[in-house]
Amino acid sequence: MEQNMNVQDIVEELIEIGMEIAKSQSLELSINRKEELVLRHIKAFSKKESRIIDFQPGLEWFNVAEGLSIYQHLKGKIVILDFFTYCCINCMHVLSDLDVLEKLFSIQDGLVIVGVHSAKFSNEKNSKKLLSAVQRYNIKHPVVNDTKMSMWRYLGIVCWPTLVMLGPTGELLAVFVGEGHRDELIIHVGVALTYFRSLNKIHTNDIPLQLAQHLLPVGTGNILFPSKLEILQNEQGESLVIADTGHNRILVTDTTGNVQHIIGGPNPDFKDGDFETAKFNAPQGVSTFGSLIYVADTKNHAIRKIDLMRRIVITIAGTGIKGHDYVGGKIGKDQVLSSPWDLAVYKHKHDNNITPILLIAMAGNHQIWALFLEDTIWWKNKKYNEGTCLAIVGSGTEENRNNTYPHSAGLAQPSGITIAEELKLAVFADSESSSIRSINLQTGQVSAICGGSRDPLDLHGYGDLDGVNYSVKLQHPLGITWHPKEKIIYITDTYNHKIKIINVTTKHCKTLYGGGIPHDIYSFDEPSGIAISPEKGLIFVADTNNHAVKMMDTEKGNITTLPINIPIIEDDNNYKNIYFFDTTISETGGKLNVLFSINFSDRDLKLNSDAPQRWAMNLTTNSTRWIAAENCGELSSPINLKFFKGNETHEVRVTLDIVACKTTECISKKLLVVYRVHQVPDASTVVTEKRKVIVK
Repeated sequence: MEQNMNVQDIVEELIEIGMEIAKSQSLELSINRKEELVLRHIKAFSKKESRIIDFQPGLEWFNVAEGLSIYQHLKGKIVILDFFTYCCINCMHVLSDLDVLEKLFSIQDGLVIVGVHSAKFSNEKNSKKLLSAVQRYNIKHPVVNDTKMSMWRYLGIVCWPTLVMLGPTGELLAVFVGEGHRDELIIHVGVALTYFRSLNKIHTNDIPLQLAQHLLPVGTGNILFPSKLEILQNEQGESLVIADTGHNRILVTDTTGNVQHIIGGPNPDFKDGDFETAKFNAPQGVSTFGSLIYVADTKNHAIRKIDLMRRIVITIAGTGIKGHDYVGGKIGKDQVLSSPWDLAVYKHKHDNNITPILLIAMAGNHQIWALFLEDTIWWKNKKYNEGTCLAIVGSGTEENRNNTYPHSAGLAQPSGITIAEELKLAVFADSESSSIRSINLQTGQVSAICGGSRDPLDLHGYGDLDGVNYSVKLQHPLGITWHPKEKIIYITDTYNHKIKIINVTTKHCKTLYGGGIPHDIYSFDEPSGIAISPEKGLIFVADTNNHAVKMMDTEKGNITTLPINIPIIEDDNNYKNIYFFDTTISETGGKLNVLFSINFSDRDLKLNSDAPQRWAMNLTTNSTRWIAAENCGELSSPINLKFFKGNETHEVRVTLDIVACKTTECISKKLLVVYRVHQVPDASTVVTEKRKVIVK
């Protein structure tokens, strides 16, 4: 016990010294002077030989082939212990700093980073859930699931994230509390490696890495860790917008899963441009306004706008770099942001005019921000110029504090937001307080609806209980949407793996799906997004860790996994056989039904009746002026297209995959059909054609 207290005393001392060093690092000192200060500190503490205990035996490890020991595998290494819990936005921010460290100093150079997962929520203790988080956040260093928080308690750690630096024989050298220590970490690690290398104490051996990415389930389908969903309604009908977060892209599908647009992906980046050029980095929230889709591009710390008519993506707020501004007020791309997580368009009415305001759940700042899409007069008749982006709710202090004055309220990682237009409320999922709260859109007052604790400083008031107001217990809710017909809120109670409904007026919350309700097939794994089609009676849920979108039909009372049918993407140069056809259809719109028949110039060739003969829409034909009933099908079934009002010419590209045989051999062929459809005044509104394709 005495040794344990001594270690905790040293940790406290290191925290204080770290704060002093951080102050000196912010001064206008030369890099040599900064390194001298750090070296003096490291020498002093290495002499104390305050070595810590080893990891407890029997813990589950990730990204390594076997559990690590500080005094075996990590002997001769500078070790950074990252005490984190995977729900925490500040812990997520630290990951980018650790990634920089790993690129600067390799394991062979002598640096090893170990994530010591010390769960806040009970759900996070589950190793299966932690594995999903390691994969989702692309963590490549070793991670140990310290379910009993043994190392946390032994060292006296008090908050997430905390970084502890150890010397080559397990001695305590430095402690960094919170995020924002990248420069200090780089200097400390660089100085420590140089110093201990001069003493021949740094080892260049590898450790038994085995990355968890290979454990992703085979056949996860066409989406990976989907997050938020939104229904897009325009003249073409209803579409579903999916943030395919793991693939760094946005998908637009019809409500049966046929993909109409792919925007961005697969690799993370920060680029504007057309749908093929544009890049996102772990996009989360999506919100629609007409044919526009707004995206919370979370890891790029930016808000992006997708224009479906012009097929382009532009950045409308954020610089691409995480900011520390808790006030804002700059215009568009001049304003820094911090991990925007969800969005909702509020249609503000003033003097019989409607102006759209984009509300942003700014998880990284624990605030709600607004981006004014037009010149707007809002609270207290204040005028905001178009493009202004600023904080409107929350002090920036992480707490569950409600208040009449919006800037005096405290939020805790708001991660989902929706607009209840009829009630003039914005309702948000305050994930770290496990509560659902509201903002009065006329006054700015912040109020509790249900969940959480009455104590604004208690962020551990979580559980799984239906009820009213504070008797309700939730666990890290992320997804939220308003049902305009039923006048209730639907949420994803993410860490309880349930879908719940909330009456905003009575503050009553009850479980609708999940946990055996209404029966066992209604199961989810950390669902984080939800959208509703009131006209069709459909509820869509982003079932994140199952890499799926689940669809509940409230009229039929069933649940299915939405198939995500992505058309192929091909370049014309990949085809030896290209066929061109022309047809006309009315400029008022209409339907085109086409059936292809295959003939061969070589009379010995015939289609193999036992092999699949298929057609597929080529994604390069994507348009906002027409839609296909199906993206693929058997050659024996027609292609059914619906065209909307217009007077242009469309190129519809279809790939035909066929297998033909002679008596002794079979060959497969890929054919491209380019169908030019001209919309003209006097053409028919229903066109049915059978086209003959002659294969040479």
